[in-house]
Parts: sequence; structure tokens; C-alpha cells
Amino acid sequence: MNISDRPFRSVLYIPGSKERALLKARELPVDAIIFDLEDAVTPDQKASARKMVVNALGSSGYGNRTTIVRINGLDTEWGSDDAAAIKGTAADAILLPKAGSAADLDELANAVDGIDFWAMIETPAGILNANEIAAHSRLKGFVLGTNDLAKDLNSRFRPDRMPLLASLQLALLAARTHGVICVDGVYNAFRDEEGLRTECVQGRDMGYDGKTLIHPAQVAIANEVFGPTASEVSLAKRRIEAFEAAEAAGQGVAVVDGSIVENLHIATDRALLAKAETIAAMENAA
Repeated sequence: MNISDRPFRSVLYIPGSKERALLKARELPVDAIIFDLEDAVTPDQKASARKMVVNALGSSGYGNRTTIVRINGLDTEWGSDDAAAIKGTAADAILLPKAGSAADLDELANAVDGIDFWAMIETPAGILNANEIAAHSRLKGFVLGTNDLAKDLNSRFRPDRMPLLASLQLALLAARTHGVICVDGVYNAFRDEEGLRTECVQGRDMGYDGKTLIHPAQVAIANEVFGPTASEVSLAKRRIEAFEAAEAAGQGVAVVDGSIVENLHIATDRALLAKAETIAAMENAA
């Protein structure tokens, strides 16, 4: 399955130094896993975590889940070795932290070939240069690092995320311009289900593909919110049927439930049905 055709409702960070977590992730109903060698790993564990992640990827067991490895920055003593080690695994992509420009991806491309890139968009420079980053030939996805971004902006944490909305929208605009997957930042209070749901709904309604998560307890809500509902699937099927009937009658629009249905709505409906079918196939194969 092409990575652009996969769902990314739930994208779970797993510390590369935690063997038990690496094993448990194989059983979780997540769409994607980020094996973290950066923030979640202390300096004295960097080398051992790298080896642990390489071994975990080598033993497979992650099924249809997209596997992404967040390496350390290339300006650290671990970054280049991380990239070289991950290239030889079954990982789908390398995630570069603190991507600030396309030149950062060029540096990574010069260091390693044969694997796709994702970029952490988590600095003011990354937001302002999101368009050129998204345009990079090796780039397949954005991950918003909202904690780091808020720190750099010196903004307050608010339930409505008002201080971050401009940044979230700019990153999403760049991603959509270049056909790049775009995943929202984490929700820190992992026991707060209502707060997580609210933030997931906000990200979904903005247009994000899914949510990065820090705890398995968050997976079910992210999958629910970012996945097509039964009513949405039913409506999509009815609109497609009505539109096809209208076309057969020589008309350019249809009416369903009192609303006009045009070509652009049908494109969205067909994409929704394809997503629902892919999710169902992944769940049946698990």
C-alpha cells in the first residue's frame, strides 16, 4: 500500500529505549508508530535505543502500521548514525526533528538515500518555511510539534489553541499544496479524554489527517474522531448514487437531503469511502 493511501488517524510515539513498549505497539490498533530516538531517550541511552529500534524493525510484527523513526538532529553526535542505521531497516520513513528549511532535508538526503522523509514542524522557522519543506522531493509527511512551537513562541496553553491556530493553518496549507500527509501535535494530558476529544475534533475539522499520541489510552478516541462515521459513509454513498443518476439524466448537480451535490462533493465522498474501506481492511487483517 502506498503511504499516501494509508490512514493516519492515530500516530503513536514509542520511546526507542523501552523494549516492552516496542513489543506492545505490535498489538495496538494504531495507524502509525513513531519510534522515538530523540526527546524520549536520554543521552546515555541513545546508542542502545538505536540498536533496539533496528532490532524491533528487523523482526517485523508491525503489520500494516506505518513505521516512522524520529532520529536525532544531524547537528548532534547521534543524528548521522541514526539515519544510517535506519536506512537499512524496514522503516517506512525517517522523521527529522526541528526541520527549519528545505536545506535541512537536503542535508539528510546527502547523508542517506533510499528512504522517505517526514519533518517535524515545531519551530517558527519551520512554520515560515513550511511550503519549501513540503515541496522537497523526499518529503512525505508533516508532524506538528506543538509543545516545542509553543515554547519558542512563548505562548500560553489554552483549550482552544488560539495562539497556535495561525501556525497550524500555515503548516496545513503547505502540506495540502504539495500533497503531503499532515498530523496534528500531541495532547499532553493523556488521562483527560474530554480534552483529547475536543482537540482531535478541532484538528479534524481544520483538515488534519490525524493526531500524534503519547499514550495507548489515547488511541481509541483518535481513531474514532479521525475515522469516517457510519452516517458519513451512508451519506457519501447516497450522494454518489444521486449524482450518478443526475449525470445519467444529463444534469450537472443532484439534491440530497435538501442540499446541492456537485462534482467537488463527489470527489470528497469517494475519498471518504476509500478511507473507510482501507481502515476496514487493516482492522480485518490485524
